[in-house]
Amino acid sequence: MSQFNIYSIQNAPLAAQPLLEGAQQKFGFVPNLLGGFAESPTVLQAYLDIGALFDRTSLTPVEQQVVLLAASIENHCIYCVAVHSMLAKHKAKADAAIVNALREKQPLPDKKLDALATFTHAMVEQRGKVTGIALDNFIAAGYSRAQVMEVVLGVTMKTLSNYANHIIHAPLDSQFQAEAWDAPALCSKQCA
Repeated sequence: MSQFNIYSIQNAPLAAQPLLEGAQQKFGFVPNLLGGFAESPTVLQAYLDIGALFDRTSLTPVEQQVVLLAASIENHCIYCVAVHSMLAKHKAKADAAIVNALREKQPLPDKKLDALATFTHAMVEQRGKVTGIALDNFIAAGYSRAQVMEVVLGVTMKTLSNYANHIIHAPLDSQFQAEAWDAPALCSKQCA
């Protein structure tokens, strides 16, 4: 059981209320994870600011979702995998085969996106110490050195939310239930 509250706009700390109102306008509801972040309005603001910056990178919306999903999968964040699966399919219009391959940690049907996912997995798994073949393959796939830094930004965003959610244990919102993901099942196949 979590020791953290999932705040609504009405009962959140005052500094978090306008931030949650913004989430309400953007999503049509306040996602539970953001309600959990409201415990610290500064952390909530940081997460929203990083997300806004990541949206402005040179990565396409589909590429952004590949980064966010791959990092969340590597960190076994059940909540964030469901959210970004939904956003990838419905907001970024990613092909379902790409999202499903990511969720199963299988090669992606698009070679460039597969290089992006592989690089992102390596960034998380190796705690940023990605050099040699992994970096060379990412650049050879057509990505720039600037995009290396943009992947770091996306991983930073997901590290914040994934780690915080491991502590908060935000229940998955009904709006994301169709994309529920089972990390333990995946881990039992590939983490042994």
